[in-house]
Parts: sequence; C-alpha cells; structure tokens
Amino acid sequence: MSDTAFEYAPIGLCMLENRIISGCNREFAKIFGGQMSDFQGVPFAHFYPSMEDYERIGARGLAQMRKTGTYADERVMRRRSGELFWCRVRGQSLTPEDPFRKGIWSLSDLSEDRPIVQLSQREREVAILTCRGMTSKEIGLELELSYRTVELYRARLLEKFQARKLAELVAKLSGMPL
Repeated sequence: MSDTAFEYAPIGLCMLENRIISGCNREFAKIFGGQMSDFQGVPFAHFYPSMEDYERIGARGLAQMRKTGTYADERVMRRRSGELFWCRVRGQSLTPEDPFRKGIWSLSDLSEDRPIVQLSQREREVAILTCRGMTSKEIGLELELSYRTVELYRARLLEKFQARKLAELVAKLSGMPL
C-alpha cells in the first residue's frame, strides 16, 4: 500500500540521501521531465538554476532543519530540459541528528500560477525574501547588502513584474490573484 501511495501521489515526492535522489514518484518525474528511473542517483543540485542557489538554499534549509526537522519554501527550479519554473518545496528529515542524511521532499509545480520572469541571481534572492515578508533592512542583513541596494533591486522587480507597489509585487510573485 505505501509503495503505491508514494508512486501515485498527486504531488511530486522524492527521497533524498545526502541531497542525492534515492527514489521519486511519477509526479516528480512528470514535473522535472522524465521517467522515475531517470532520477535515481542524480544529485538534487542538477535541478537548481545555479550552484550558488543550491549552496545558499541548502545552507538556509540545513539551519532550519537543525532547529525543526522540516523546511519549506517557494523557489525557482530547473527541469531536465533546462526550463526554469516556480516550485513549492517542503522537506522532512528522517534523521534529525544529520538532517540531510535522509529525508522526504514534496514538490509542486507553480508555473501555471506564476510565470517565470528573467531575473538575476540577486533579484531572485530579493524576490524570495520579499515574499517571506522581510523588510529591505532585514533582506540587507540576510544578503549582506545595504538596505538602499535592496531598494534598488525591489524597484527593478516592480518594473519587471509591472507592479505599482510592493503589495502588488508580492501578489504577483506569490501567484495570488490580484
């Protein structure tokens, strides 16, 4: 029963061992563009837009998982084809003493609700932290930037997403109806 539930779950699921895929279900394979067997033994780093994203999000996730055993965010991911898309990611460590040793992760494709706009690495970081409700000063501390620099990135985001104010930008970034 549990193997069938895992394989046919209507959400992408994968088992990671030290951030390498040890198994996935049909929906995960569909989201990332392949067959279930295509992902066995593949480093999860292959599905991030950049190695910097992989390392930065991994460090943030590890810190959170050490505290709670879980992690969740919404981020841009990369399909096997190279196409970028927004994805909701949630993880649960099965080894709390070593959070990345073994865990189960769920992934949801948000691309229908949230189209990709070409963003720089830094714009993506500012966009993600803005959606978390962080102020420019808080984002600046997190990214080691001045709050004025963060404000410049937010102004670029407003322009790229054709938003008039921050609340509208957050709604567009979050895929919420306006």
